Amino acid sequence: MVARLQAEKPLISNRLVLTAMAKVPRHLFVDGAARAQAYEEVDIPFGDGQVLCRPHVAALMAQALDPRPGSKILEVGTGSGYLSAVLAEITPHVYTVEVQPHLAKAAEARLRSLNYRSVRSRTGRGCQGWAEHAPFDGIVVNCAAEQTPDVLIAQLREGGRLVIPIGVGPEQTLNCMRKSDGRLRAETVIATRVSPMLCRRTR
Repeated sequence: MVARLQAEKPLISNRLVLTAMAKVPRHLFVDGAARAQAYEEVDIPFGDGQVLCRPHVAALMAQALDPRPGSKILEVGTGSGYLSAVLAEITPHVYTVEVQPHLAKAAEARLRSLNYRSVRSRTGRGCQGWAEHAPFDGIVVNCAAEQTPDVLIAQLREGGRLVIPIGVGPEQTLNCMRKSDGRLRAETVIATRVSPMLCRRTR
């Protein structure tokens, strides 16, 4: 899988990301028959319409975020916990928020069982970020929004990066935004298609 990532365009060249993806047992983040496809270049559906993005998209998101050892990262949309684990291989300061309680609980249990105990997780509205631990060096959003939530922009430190799919339906682009003088400068990474952001109150 890692060799393919280095050959496919846009190229994945970040050594920290490649090393992390080589270490994370991707097949353990999906269930049943889907495990046979875990390392193939396909999206893998799992409960409630969620999708584990194909490896190349996950790698692009992590590379655009450019995490470093010691970076403080916020992830919006924990899903299966796979990207949380990739990021945790690079930095111990990963904070992840999932709006659906049963997904959050399952991902937390999975991460702990695989010894990614440094990942801090909670159930909540990802569009509200995690103010108690802001500012973040990077924020990565695993679901599509019509526009970047102002709250997330406020929680990103100066010079930090925010990676987020923007768009509705099939018209989505993965964007990397850099904060400079309090404003974001955006760069499109790739066309993508992920689940829409759910920003609702949870019980």
